[in-house]
Amino acid sequence: MKKIIKLIVTLSLLGTAGYLGYNKYKEYTDNPWTRDGQVRTQVIQVTPRVKGMITKIHVVDNQRVKRGDLLFEIDPSQYQVKVDQSKARLQRTLEAAKGTKIEYERVQNIYARDKGAVSQKDMVRNETNYYKSLADIDTSTESLNTAKLNLSYTKVFAEVDGYVSNINFQIGSQASAGHPILALVDENSYWVFGFFREDAIPKVEVGDTAMVTLLAYPDTPLKGKVESIAWGIAHSDGNPGNNLLPSVKPVFQWIRLAQRIPVRIKLDKLPENIKLRFGLTASVMVLKDTEEKK
Repeated sequence: MKKIIKLIVTLSLLGTAGYLGYNKYKEYTDNPWTRDGQVRTQVIQVTPRVKGMITKIHVVDNQRVKRGDLLFEIDPSQYQVKVDQSKARLQRTLEAAKGTKIEYERVQNIYARDKGAVSQKDMVRNETNYYKSLADIDTSTESLNTAKLNLSYTKVFAEVDGYVSNINFQIGSQASAGHPILALVDENSYWVFGFFREDAIPKVEVGDTAMVTLLAYPDTPLKGKVESIAWGIAHSDGNPGNNLLPSVKPVFQWIRLAQRIPVRIKLDKLPENIKLRFGLTASVMVLKDTEEKK
């Protein structure tokens, strides 16, 4: 009797294992999936708009910052001098314009009382000088605004919420305008790229439900939606070689490797314990079951 019970239990366990194994097999054959996935996000290249020596650094590597936080400062002295010079130039221009206006109005009054007392040449000259003085005021004002703007650029702020990365400069380093100096990883724009075999792409549609499993958090699958599918990839066999001719790699006819097409996955709200990082490895499965898509 015990042997029969033992046999029944064994057969039941084997049957259950076989059933679960079959369902798992069907899941992987019916739903496109890939282990070649990666977490991505926008990375802002923080680039100074003016050049100068770094005088203050307000963050450390990998620190979390909020939009508007001060990251570092560039020596403002030369830009403050230009602001002061522009202010002085504008003041001189305003004073000169006052005299030009007074002279223009005086000639106008004389001309109004006696048209023969002022020549047409003098009228045109004074009018020209007056309008030139107004243009000089505009030019000096714009120069002052530009100087103030450049002065404000000596303080560099975070443009998004995220994490600063790759701080490889220090106080005394020279910042160059237009050259990135550190990276800012945007914490609000994460997505996942699943690189699917090209023969699986026809089964994938925008809007499909996707399950993402991160290597860092294998016990917490993440849910998302297929946001887009790439329309092209770089051709590895067409790079210029010697004499600018295409460098074509040999093709082995008995081996045909499927290309990988990026599929972009937009993640749903993340659990509290998940901390995404750029470059994390991910497995992605696109669910084709209609009930999962609802």
